[in-house]
Amino acid sequence: MRTLELYLDKYFHGIELAPALFYETNKAIRFEISESIAFDEPDFLKQAFYRSITLFEAVFGDNDEIMMVTDVHTNNHFLRERPLNVYSKFIKRKELLYTLRFSTIPNPHGHEEEEILTHRFMLTCKKQDIRYKQLLKAICYEDFADPTTILKQNPESGYDIFFINLSKNIIYHLYDDRGCDIIAADRESIRFLYEQYPEWILDYDKQEVDNDFA
Repeated sequence: MRTLELYLDKYFHGIELAPALFYETNKAIRFEISESIAFDEPDFLKQAFYRSITLFEAVFGDNDEIMMVTDVHTNNHFLRERPLNVYSKFIKRKELLYTLRFSTIPNPHGHEEEEILTHRFMLTCKKQDIRYKQLLKAICYEDFADPTTILKQNPESGYDIFFINLSKNIIYHLYDDRGCDIIAADRESIRFLYEQYPEWILDYDKQEVDNDFA
């Protein structure tokens, strides 16, 4: 936990690792991952899968060191009885699970319910260690009745998964099927995303992104 805090202090001015990262820095891009179409259409998440995977592969190279941070927000005790399956299911090298670090954060983000805890899991790995395509698809499916959803047995709980590129100091957060925040310590390290995928930038925030990158 302390290692992550020191890293965020050094490269991201002590930013809190929490949703809506886009609004915490001017070195950020918010991408629209799926357009608003009827969820009962056969390919309603096809675009979300394509964009989230394309951006992930653009941000993370094969040799980059990655910290995968999973925050589970809950007042349920299910994590004590059965560990979260994110790592056992989506990490290929099972020996890496012995390096998994865990901590708890009480009442995160000023949550109104004082009993809410954030259970934080952290793992350092490489891109090839993660079944990232399947994991990103599972995140996109989280709001829908699908067997791949990560917390399908505990719908009252919530979670966030952050991928930190420790080699390039970039943070990738696919917050659901609608959008993805990508922030960087150095704006120039993600300028190529702004130039290559301008039509994917969320319209609502495009003017702010243009002001920062143009």
